[in-house]
Amino acid sequence: MGSNLIQRLVSSGHRVRALARSKNAREAIVHMGAEPVEGDLADMKALCAGMSGCETVFHCAAAMEFWNEEHLQEQVNIEGTRNVLHACEKSGVSCLVFISAAAVLSTGGPVRSLSENDPLPANPFGAYARSKAAAESLVLSANSSTLRTVAVRPPAIWGLGDSHFLPEIIRAVRSKQFLWVNKGLYPYETCHVRNVCEGAVLACRKGTGGQAYFLTDTEKTTFREFITGLLATQGIPPGSLSLPWSAAWANAIFLEGLWRLFHSRGRPPITRTLLALIGTPIELSDSTARKELGYAGRVTRRAGLEELRHAFSHLPPSAIQPPKSSLRRISLARSAKSLHTDAKPEEKRREDHEQSFNVAPLFCVRHRHGSACHRA
Repeated sequence: MGSNLIQRLVSSGHRVRALARSKNAREAIVHMGAEPVEGDLADMKALCAGMSGCETVFHCAAAMEFWNEEHLQEQVNIEGTRNVLHACEKSGVSCLVFISAAAVLSTGGPVRSLSENDPLPANPFGAYARSKAAAESLVLSANSSTLRTVAVRPPAIWGLGDSHFLPEIIRAVRSKQFLWVNKGLYPYETCHVRNVCEGAVLACRKGTGGQAYFLTDTEKTTFREFITGLLATQGIPPGSLSLPWSAAWANAIFLEGLWRLFHSRGRPPITRTLLALIGTPIELSDSTARKELGYAGRVTRRAGLEELRHAFSHLPPSAIQPPKSSLRRISLARSAKSLHTDAKPEEKRREDHEQSFNVAPLFCVRHRHGSACHRA
């Protein structure tokens, strides 16, 4: 998300400043034509320095984990957002655009919402959904005469630069771990990453303070059609094995229990949180964004898939091979002994987290005789 937004802003003539936690991130930011600011969401000094002279902040950082990471998500998604808000107020920023998620509506079952005015669940299902909902509430309630705050709520984000969703699906399929739920024949909302960027920039320009906006791709799809299309960019068939929803849910409960019982590292092959996000129908209306912001979702599914197909055809096979750890198809008969096979050395786990969450807000500034933007 962050790199696509930087490139859009830079190509539009904005000056971009980005918060970065590592040498690799700093080098990537410079390569994209932006100015890196060393620090993270817990570093108020770095946040304020990055926002100095900025008019607009895009906050797109998030910890996205679906197992035993509640503390991390509270620190990154909630407290990190609180820090961003404080820094905005101290630095005189006039607009904050928060990249929220359609997951804030998750209850563990189907998600159907025709309006952003529908109330959020009192207790969204899963630590990720709860933390994003809490962060969104913080942002929207901070709207004032001096700081306009807006949120956009994309569902599953896909497209070039995706280092999480598609690679995880590919690994699951190649390791014979992937199964459909209810054959995947349920409606599922998606949003190409450049469509999310389009909506975020429009929210900055035209969004009503204190308002959230759904963003989706123009073409509707089912989960099966979506995943099959993504995997086709690699010439990988997803297979046809499927579980009914009730069996998949029971499986997730069973595996979660075993992981807790044996204090296993890594995560179960399936969790209830993950099922709630990708194994249930999701139907949203982004009509408010289209009417109020002029959002169009200009990247079509066909164009996005063709771009992925071209990009992946130039990658070495090792870039998307399954990890060496043993990954198996979901099975109620999976033995307790096998629960320990996915364990990582603690040092490697820490390294993975530093790489996974090496993102932060995006700062933008506009001058009287032009525009400039800064990202974190």
